[in-house]
Amino acid sequence: MCGILGIYTPQVAPEMPACLRAALDALSHRGPDDRGQTVDAMANGTLGLGHTRLAIIDLSPGGHQPMHGASQRFTVVFNGEIYNYRELRDELQALGYRFSTDSDTEVLLTCWEAWGEDCLPRLQGMFAFAIVDRDRQTLTCVRDAFGIKPLFYRWDGARFAFASELPALFKLLGDRPQANLQKAYEYLVFGYYDDQDSSFFQHVSGLRPGHSLTIALGTERSTLKRWWWPSIAERNDLPYEKAAQHLREVFLKNIRLHLRSDVPLGFALSGGVDSSAVVCAARYLYPDLPIHTFSFIAPGTSVSEEPWVDLVNGAVNATAHKIVIDPEELALDLDDMVLSQGEPFGSTSIYAQYRVFRAAREQGVTVMLDGQGADELLAGYHGYPAARLRSLVEHGSTAELVAFMHRWSGWPGRSHRQAAVALGSVLLPSPLRRWARGWLGRDFHPPWLRLEVLADRGGALQAPSFDRTAEGKGRRLAEQLRSALTGQGLQPLLRHGDRNSMRWSIESRVPFLTTDLAELTLALPEDYLLSSQGETKRIFKTAMRGIVPDDILDRRDKIGFQTPERQWLNVLRPQIADWMAIAPSIPLLNADLCQQEINAILDGDEELNWQAWRLINYCRWAQVFNVQFDRCI
Repeated sequence: MCGILGIYTPQVAPEMPACLRAALDALSHRGPDDRGQTVDAMANGTLGLGHTRLAIIDLSPGGHQPMHGASQRFTVVFNGEIYNYRELRDELQALGYRFSTDSDTEVLLTCWEAWGEDCLPRLQGMFAFAIVDRDRQTLTCVRDAFGIKPLFYRWDGARFAFASELPALFKLLGDRPQANLQKAYEYLVFGYYDDQDSSFFQHVSGLRPGHSLTIALGTERSTLKRWWWPSIAERNDLPYEKAAQHLREVFLKNIRLHLRSDVPLGFALSGGVDSSAVVCAARYLYPDLPIHTFSFIAPGTSVSEEPWVDLVNGAVNATAHKIVIDPEELALDLDDMVLSQGEPFGSTSIYAQYRVFRAAREQGVTVMLDGQGADELLAGYHGYPAARLRSLVEHGSTAELVAFMHRWSGWPGRSHRQAAVALGSVLLPSPLRRWARGWLGRDFHPPWLRLEVLADRGGALQAPSFDRTAEGKGRRLAEQLRSALTGQGLQPLLRHGDRNSMRWSIESRVPFLTTDLAELTLALPEDYLLSSQGETKRIFKTAMRGIVPDDILDRRDKIGFQTPERQWLNVLRPQIADWMAIAPSIPLLNADLCQQEINAILDGDEELNWQAWRLINYCRWAQVFNVQFDRCI
């Protein structure tokens, strides 16, 4: 786990070494153990690469980067882990390749030398890397299948710059960031972010999950490729019990690989099914493994998970670390967290995660495992009911549809009204859906936004659409899960986890997210995931019997690291006015009405939602990053 960056400019650039050093300073938290940089003349210009290292595998200087291949043709800067690096190294050695270190970076570099981009499906891990090919005069950037590791870039047809985090990228670019008002609208109105390649900053993109981007240096040519896109075709060769056993074997293999580390490990534990399964599977595989768990606790509130956390810790004989937060601490840490996240984020629960990682670091832990990604793989949350209903409609299963709606509605946090809304989203034509959203109070044109500002700049005043495919007919739940794994859904959560962990120089691992597991679950019959009774993650709960306590598997609610947000924000009201001080200078906002909206939510005059936090967070982010609005579009 590290930080990477680089820049190519089609001129001689004597200032580049100093520029790289300044940018690496902005990534120092991602790699406190080592740093390196190179500057080369290439393609009639100058190419600089930089790297900061958090040593996890092979703690020796052998893992120093940028790393050059034996032939000197390839040079790589790499952020992440290749968990199956030992197996790949054995395979490469059998082909005649030799290694001088025990690092997974050298394995990655040699894989590229041996197989080129065809090596990517062989890699089990999380990664973002950039590799230079001196023979072809190219620079290729790659991101893992799920986008666990970040990579931002700007490419204007001549100059190309990339970095793991936005502050480092702006150091390379040397200019003041400008706001992307379209992203602001989608975030403030719908809560959408990190769902596309565009960012909250103009002309800055994030490389999409499962993609590579190759720049032909010294030319205007670039090639964007998707290298992973799983099938959602249903498998008919796996009866339910056999599928559950297969899922159990793949998950346990994932846990075994993700526990490979040369530094101390810990576990983020919420008390839900996913994180509990990770902890319990580690104990199942390694009875003598020291297990330290870290949990956010909201004592005395309806969102406290403490009893479930205690149950799991007792079952695996773990050393428990519980983090309790006073709301005033959020005020003290807000600017640091905003800077760490780089872009606005959805709720104060991200602060709970920030504190969990900080506590782990204070206990000397360098690697943490958690359950992120299970909901998107296994139809978690409320089960994506609209997608499942659409599948049933397309199969003509009317009786099954009616029964499913009734049974699904009986679970905690659901209702017949929600089921009817989900069915309406399937059956109603688009104009009526827009009318229905308004009737339900979901206003796409809120008065606290000056929408004419966005309209005048050609912005779209609607939600980003989800494109259904012919491939997905009758498999809408699987199609929705694939979209959630690779776009809107999982991406914001992975961003929160990466930035919050790396802020404290911790590597956060997500053992659910491997291509093997995703390709298995996306091919299962949909009722294996979301049962006809409305139970989510059905097959995974079956697979974990005997490993995870039944009381955890039989839970009917889901909380996670939720915070008592209204209570916290009401305590922080005196500071909110300061955080909103920039609102009058943001052209998209009607500052007075924004403040009224926040007050109404905090007073309880409006239903609690994340609107108040989004407005506060967007304004504070604009101040922390000194964002420019006068030339934005």
